[in-house]
Amino acid sequence: MPQLRQQLVQTALKWEQAFGNAPSITSTLSEYDAAMLLGLTPEQYSECMYGATAVQKGYDFVFQGKRYQVKGNRPSGKPGSFVTWVSKATNYEWDFLVWILYDSRYEVQEAWLWEVSEYMAQFDPIKRLSPVHYRRGKRLP
Repeated sequence: MPQLRQQLVQTALKWEQAFGNAPSITSTLSEYDAAMLLGLTPEQYSECMYGATAVQKGYDFVFQGKRYQVKGNRPSGKPGSFVTWVSKATNYEWDFLVWILYDSRYEVQEAWLWEVSEYMAQFDPIKRLSPVHYRRGKRLP
């Protein structure tokens, strides 16, 4: 299954080269990559995602009885495309949040883990979050 991820990335990069912007795969990749960083095997991730939908409310997947919400950002690599704003969770129906920052080739540069109560305490009153905010969490390997 890791080769399937690579095929998706290669296809998206070829699309971007041909048409100027990449297809929206960051959220799908970030969920898969977060699961791998947390220690799931591709087979376990496939099993936990079976029957899930893209509009599932509150969290992206469950691992060891905990609900995980995932956010990811990828700069295009074009001039001025570095990440300055990151998505904020709009609900707290999860136990942990993982934020992943990619490079322009969808390679993980950094990943951070947040527990819901810490996330709420630090970020609930803040309207706009940046990578600096997410880097206050626990760094994932």
